[in-house]
Formats: sequence, structure tokens, C-alpha cells
Amino acid sequence: MSEAREVLIITGLSGAGRTTVANALEDIGYFVVDNLPPAMLRQLVELVGASDSLPRLAIVIDVRGGVLFDDAIQLLQLLKVEYSVTLIFLEASDEAIVRRFEAVRRPHPLQGDGTIIDGIRMERNRLSELRSQADQLIDTSNFNVHQLTKRIIEHYSDSGRPKFTLTILSFGFKYGLPVDADLVIDMRFIPNPFWKQELRELTGEDERVSDYVLHQAGAAEFFERYVHALQPVLEGYRRENKRHVILAVGCTGGKHRSVASARYLGKLLADTADSVVRVTHRDLGRE
Repeated sequence: MSEAREVLIITGLSGAGRTTVANALEDIGYFVVDNLPPAMLRQLVELVGASDSLPRLAIVIDVRGGVLFDDAIQLLQLLKVEYSVTLIFLEASDEAIVRRFEAVRRPHPLQGDGTIIDGIRMERNRLSELRSQADQLIDTSNFNVHQLTKRIIEHYSDSGRPKFTLTILSFGFKYGLPVDADLVIDMRFIPNPFWKQELRELTGEDERVSDYVLHQAGAAEFFERYVHALQPVLEGYRRENKRHVILAVGCTGGKHRSVASARYLGKLLADTADSVVRVTHRDLGRE
């Protein structure tokens, strides 16, 4: 199996950060399968090995696999003979794990009628042999979510940085603000093409409307300054591991000014390093 078809197996103690690691790997292009019964590992690895569309695979397994987990050690040994498999084992101190479970007010999956500590000790004992075969041990005791994410990205991303997706969404204020918007721009300071008879029935996707909007007084200055001001904001999102950002661009009806502005911003931001820029129009066609 080539390096491009590497398979990561993520396991370890409950509360040690398996979900955080899975999310980080997904952000840098891995196909992530969570809570897979170990008995199905071989089938999935073989499927990916025969597919060109899934170049990198990460599989999360844990004690929720029940008795099937007992087969994981033998199966992993067999897979390593035929494929490029890396076993990542996550652990943390008892104190750190207790603190995390108490913070989310959930019981440890193995504590039963006992305490969180009872569950942790049972899990450590059960996973001891699997831990001994790990290719990489990561102690997350002193990591927060952001630090663990950064560690995984730096180690497993080709570029050391995950993909960052910026969605530029046009909308009409009269239909309500997009509830999932991170940033909002109000383009109603520009004269409305609606009041131009020759432009009224057109949309911001038409070059005549776009030219009208972009050549209004203050428009060019606004876009230049806004894109410049946006850069440290986007870098801050990256540092905080926020990988998906929605920039909402609004006008009255979401037909003229917001559409033309969203398309123009998409062009200006398309060359932003390590970013995927998408432009979409929520309310276009509602009028």
C-alpha cells in the first residue's frame, strides 16, 4: 500500500481526545469512520485500497465496540502485514480524564455502578496490550482542544495546515438574517438597481447590474478596505481551528446588490492561501 493510501487507526482512553483527532483529520482531507466495529476493519481497508476516490482513511475504534474489540489486536497485526497502517493511541492522566467527564456531566462508558476512576482503571487494563502495539502514543493531559488539533494537523497534513472554507452567501434582509452567518455585510449603502427600469428584472449575476453596483461611489474603496481588514479575522479563525466560515452579504431583496457584491468578493478572495472560497445565493429567485 502506497503512502498516499495510508490508514490511520485511532483508539485510546475515553476522554483522551478521539473525537478531536477525528475532526482534525477530517479537516485535512482524511475520510474518517467513527465507532467502527473492529471486525469490519479489514473490509473497509480493502475497499479503500481498491478505490482512487478515498486516498487517505482514518478509523476510530473504542470500547463501544463491545466484545468485538477483543479481536482488534489480532486483526491489526494482520492488516499491518498487507497495508500501511499506523495505530495512534490517545491517553491522559486520571485527573485530566475525570475533569473532562465532569465538565460534560457524562459517566465513563465502563464505570457501571462505580465511579469515573473505576471506569478509567478498567479501560486502561483492557487496552494495555493494544497500547503496547501503538505506533504513536499521544498523552493529551496538558492539551486543550486547539492544541491537540494543531498537533495532529502539523503531523499528518501535507502542508501543515488544513483546508479553510469560506462561503460567501448573498441574502435579502427582508427574508431575515442567515442564522449561521459568522460575518455580515450590509450593501444597502449602494443605490438600488431596482429603481433603474432597465436593470429591475435582471439580477446581480448579469454584468450590467454588476457594473452598476461596483462603479457606485464608495464601492471600490469599501471592497478594498474590507478585504484588507478581513485577513487578520480569517487568520484568527484558523488559529482557533474554525475551518468553515460564512460571510453573509445582504441587500433588501437578495437579488441585485448582494449578489453582485458576493460574486466580486469571491473573486477578490479566491487567491487566499490555503482557502476554498464558495459563492452561493440564498434568496436569488424569490422575487
